[in-house]
Amino acid sequence: MAQQKKMVEAITSMETDFAKWYTDVVVKAELCEYSSVRGCIVFRPYGYAIWENIQKILDERFKATGHQNVYMPMLIPESLLQKEKDHVVGFAPECAWVTMGGEDTLTERLCVRPTSETLFCEHFAHVIHSYRDLPMLYNQWCSVMRWEKTTRPFLRTSEFLWQEGHTMHETAEEAVNETLQMLNIYADFCEDSLAIPVLKGEKTPKEKFAGAEATYTIEAMMHNGVALQSGTSHFFGDGFARAFNIQFTGRDNKLAYPFQTSWGVSTRLIGGIIMTHGDDNGLVLPPAIAPIQLVIIPIAQHKEGVLEKAKEVFEKVKPIARVKLDDSDNSPGWKFSEYEMKGVPLRLELGPKDIEKNQCVLVRRDTREKIVVSLDELETAIPQALQAVHDGLYEKALENRKNRTWDAHNWEEFQSIAAEKSGFIRAMWCGDEACEDKIKDETGLKSRCIPFGEEPVGETCVCCGRPAKKLVYWGRQY
Repeated sequence: MAQQKKMVEAITSMETDFAKWYTDVVVKAELCEYSSVRGCIVFRPYGYAIWENIQKILDERFKATGHQNVYMPMLIPESLLQKEKDHVVGFAPECAWVTMGGEDTLTERLCVRPTSETLFCEHFAHVIHSYRDLPMLYNQWCSVMRWEKTTRPFLRTSEFLWQEGHTMHETAEEAVNETLQMLNIYADFCEDSLAIPVLKGEKTPKEKFAGAEATYTIEAMMHNGVALQSGTSHFFGDGFARAFNIQFTGRDNKLAYPFQTSWGVSTRLIGGIIMTHGDDNGLVLPPAIAPIQLVIIPIAQHKEGVLEKAKEVFEKVKPIARVKLDDSDNSPGWKFSEYEMKGVPLRLELGPKDIEKNQCVLVRRDTREKIVVSLDELETAIPQALQAVHDGLYEKALENRKNRTWDAHNWEEFQSIAAEKSGFIRAMWCGDEACEDKIKDETGLKSRCIPFGEEPVGETCVCCGRPAKKLVYWGRQY
């Protein structure tokens, strides 16, 4: 495709400075604004609307699988946090603490929740008594606080929005099935709604969640080849249940400990959308979560009948798409640029000549392809065009991942690819944490996941040369 004319000159080119490009898009597309609190952002209406659409789709999927929404306190007593030793050690560097209540020093510090396992466990201990109470399938939508050293809007902020699922089960098998079910829901959501292809797999023991027996992840690749952990699902076994003395009377009339899961995605998905699909003109939004799926731009709207027809078209398509009619006095060129910046998937242009021919022009944001459509066929043409945008975005992202995924068979090859290429490296690993640390220290690449169902690329560890146990994807990450 010929190089497209750059319509929004205020955005730094992603090839020049990807980090600056990202910041430009976030601010100029009016997704958020920086606040006076380090690492915290103001979600502007357009950015929050994207999150609301993500939330709506996921919430429906959670409820369809039997989960209920609850809400836990935002403050955790220090003594409660200390009950699970691996968990508290994992989160200690990121905790924010409340030490004063009004003018009085608190007798016990309160942690602003970095996650809510301990709060849920305290609750479960009170409400779970019998196997008849299980499974207990809870989810909460909330914000959490993690005192990050370096921050970037959406990707890594001190306070962020997310959902965290917490479930309790009668058997380990049920809990593992739940863990994998939720991972699959996340993966399907990313691919079906966000047009982002993801890798599914298990984290190495070093990278698993603090206190978990196993952590499963979906990993996405951004436009520049950097990985983004886009969702995680954890199997806790009965470790938390034992620490918090959560017991139930089993079917054999004996006391037993339930098995627990936890899973979550956050507003970093918005960052993933930006960096997977965006271009030098701004956002490119997948239709499923776009606040505006179709914008109608009247051409020569001062001429008789144009605005009236545009309003008629607006009413006609309102039932099938989230649509906006821009009848402001800004020029059509300004409007084109504005809605490209905001990533609106489809633009409908309607002028006097179109009206004469009973037609309009649909323009795809992802390719700028122009499609002439009869006004009588909009109810079928618009959904088809929106689906085409989604499919095009997904295929482009998948092609990018394929083109940036490399196989390494020995240490020299791994080092060479890490130094010269961007993206994922598939390589075998012996399972020794020392090799994992060496790879990170010498190349800057961390283990992303042990993928499900992929054939090995060799028989020996890429680092030490000993017999390999697992195929691992390695990469740089946000």
